[in-house]
Parts: sequence; structure tokens; C-alpha cells
Amino acid sequence: MNRCKRCVMPDSRPDHVFVDGLCPACVNYKTKHDIDWEERKRSLHRLLDAHNGEVLVPSSGQKDSTYQCLALREMGAHVTALTVRTCHLTDMGRKNIDNLAKYVRTVEFTPDMTVRAKLNRLGLELVGDISLPEHMAIFTTPFRMAIELENPLIMYGENSQMEYGGPVGTEAASQLTKRWRSELGGFCGMRPSDFIGIEGITRQDMDDYEIPTSEALEDSRIKAYFLGHFVCWDSHVNAKVAKEHGMLQQKPCDANWWEHENLDNAQTGLHDYFMYLKYGYGRGCNQISIDVRNGVVSRDFALDWVNENDGKYPDRYMDIPIADILCNVGITMKDFHAIEESFRCWQNE
Repeated sequence: MNRCKRCVMPDSRPDHVFVDGLCPACVNYKTKHDIDWEERKRSLHRLLDAHNGEVLVPSSGQKDSTYQCLALREMGAHVTALTVRTCHLTDMGRKNIDNLAKYVRTVEFTPDMTVRAKLNRLGLELVGDISLPEHMAIFTTPFRMAIELENPLIMYGENSQMEYGGPVGTEAASQLTKRWRSELGGFCGMRPSDFIGIEGITRQDMDDYEIPTSEALEDSRIKAYFLGHFVCWDSHVNAKVAKEHGMLQQKPCDANWWEHENLDNAQTGLHDYFMYLKYGYGRGCNQISIDVRNGVVSRDFALDWVNENDGKYPDRYMDIPIADILCNVGITMKDFHAIEESFRCWQNE
């Protein structure tokens, strides 16, 4: 496996082209110091002013969205946090969503969870991603809600291509456009319409995962931006601010390096495990690579940690046994192991 010579990310990550031995995320990290963040923040203020300070924040109630809401509120924005119901909400996830409601107005949207469970199972079977319907909803429901609330400004968190790497040029994106959503939004090559007709799934069932045709979208009144384009993104700062404002945190499983990420969805451990099976790296590798870039740990330490922990089998996630998580979407352990082997490209020795 070829790993970045600065961090420990492998070149097996999709769309991850190394430059002189450096992964795209490390290349991007060097450019952050050249950005005029004060001017970027001024442009954010101008953007908020142009929308009368009204902004919709897609939110899980976790560290990043909590930070987003608090930071925008501090800038004088009138924030509405939109939470799209996750696939298997944990107790801590519920408490953190409720905690955020102490600071900003919140709206929660819950789709048909019977259809969601079916999509979870199909996502795992077809593309090895149990979280596929959640990814679709994250990048579609906020646009639907923006139309209903007549709130044309949506503010997502980081541009993941800047923080984690991606195709050259995508790291500079300030807006989450239709093209960005279709090419980089985690759809794994599937469209919501591809599920229509499978196991009785109807077009109406998939309406919650599609963006409707609307004048507001066609004439570009509704726009989505990345807050990370305007402020220097730092996951640890976000977690610290969120914790100071009451967000609960714990390490969700041994394969994670951080204790403050992805605490709301019990299925995340399975999503990350299949990421390792398919591409040879997991969530912990992503997290500790960020800490290597920031000088928190050495590359040698990170490499030892990754070799020991990355891709560990997710017996439990957020204290919930894997059998219970799978039962929730109608998958037996026997069927799970067959799906697991069908996607296995890497073996953790």
C-alpha cells in the first residue's frame, strides 16, 4: 500500500491522486496558510446580509453542525438548524440534538423509516454502503426544506475535498452546486430513482430523497455554501466549542481515533468498516491523518496506530451490538457475512 509521505492516507482512496508523494489533503493543508481568512469572513458577512441574516444549517446536532450554528449566530445570523432523521439514532445523538435546540431554532424531518430501513439494506448489498440513504438525504432534504421555509441560503460545514482530498480543483469550491452534489455527494454512482421498482419501492417513497423541480432552484435563488470556505476549519476547535455548549462526547468504537465524531448514527461503524474493506482505510485513518498534519501526533505514531486499529471489526458502535444494528434493517448475521465477503478487497492482518 502506498501511503502519503506526510500523513498516513493511502492512494487507494477514490479520486486521491498524489503529488510528489503527498496526498491531496496534505497539498491542500499547505495552501490554507496562504488564504486571507479575514477577507473570507468579510465575504461571509456580505453573503448573510444579502439574505437578511436568514440561514438554514443542515444539522446532526453533533460537533460540526453545533459549531456552525453557534458561529453563524455569533455573526448575527438568524439560524434554523435542520435535522434529517438519521438511520439508527443513538441515545447520545438524541440528547445532542435536543442540546442544540437551546441555542437556535430547530426543525426535524423524519422520512418513512420502513422505506429507510429497506434502502439501508439495499445500499449495503448493492454498493457496500449501509448509509447510502442518509447521504442522499443530507444533500437533498435541505433543498426541499429551503423551498418550504422560503429560506434561500443553506450553509453546510466543511468542503470535504479540501479537508480530506479529492479531484484537483474541487478543494476550492465555495458552493455546493448540483454538479458537486451529483459527483461528490456520496451517492456511490446510484440515483434515488434507481431504487424505484425494487422490492415495491415507489416513486412517492423516493420523493424524500429527490430535489423537486422548483422555480426557486431553477432561477438560482436557493444556494448552498460551505462554511469551511469562509472560516479556517478545525475539527478539534469545533468539538471544543460544542462540548463547552453541552454536547456529549465519547469514543464510539476502537476503530475511531477521535471521541467527538459520528456519535448519532449506530450504523456508522458498519459504513466505516466497509470503507476499509473496499479501499483499505477507515475513519480512524482519516482522523489521525488530520492530526498528523496539525502536528498533534507524529507520522510514525499514526502509522503504528493505523496498523493496529484501522478496519477493526465493529462488534459494537456507541455501545450497540452489531446484531441489533443489522436486525433494525432486516439483515441476519449470516447474510451480513456473505455481503461482507463480497466487498472484501483488503484484509487487516
